[in-house]
Amino acid sequence: MRTWQVDDVMTTEVVTVDPETPYRDIVDTLTAHRISAAPVVDGATRVVGVVSEADLLHKIELGDEHDRRVFASRRRRQAHAKAQGGRARDLMSAPAITVRTGTSLPAAAKLMDAEQVKRLPVTDEQGRLRGIVSRADLLRVYLRTDEQIERDVRDEVLRRTLWVEPETVDVTVRGGVVTLAGSTDRRSTAQLAVKLVHSVPGVVEVVDQLGYEFDDREIAKSHYYGPNPFGTP
Repeated sequence: MRTWQVDDVMTTEVVTVDPETPYRDIVDTLTAHRISAAPVVDGATRVVGVVSEADLLHKIELGDEHDRRVFASRRRRQAHAKAQGGRARDLMSAPAITVRTGTSLPAAAKLMDAEQVKRLPVTDEQGRLRGIVSRADLLRVYLRTDEQIERDVRDEVLRRTLWVEPETVDVTVRGGVVTLAGSTDRRSTAQLAVKLVHSVPGVVEVVDQLGYEFDDREIAKSHYYGPNPFGTP
């Protein structure tokens, strides 16, 4: 079963600036395209940083202020340095937090949350820009229709992965919530079906109403804890 990747939802027409782009041109670029940040790329389209509105605002906040504190934090020193910067190389946040092509959507979402960023440049193995993925892009997976989700559950999970005849399991989808009813031959198959359906793109929740003909988990347990071959308790 195929897992959705950043390649499926990313924007490929990316607005970028180069390291020598002046402050005013960066402002004009972000404003004209109604974006809040842009990757900074070199001549080989490798991502060397990201410049955002937050980076640019340091000039307004601190541009006429000189930090004389000896024990200023690293973040404060960086903010003051950016306030004095005039080109993208001086203003950008570097190294850029990026993801590689082929990264799964859950992995990208976890990285965004861990790094507290709103977007991630997507690069190839050489670090060259291939696209950009935002929080809104990641949420696009939940725009899939109930019909598309139901088809994936029946065809990809039940028939092709578990070899379960779809007519033995009743699948209904409402607002991304999948209800599984009916019966499978084994308990382990029923449990695996629920787990796999959770990973289908667009699924919000799985309601498990599946039954099974026999409990192979109990059989496996009895084999594991079977009679002691040495005849002792």
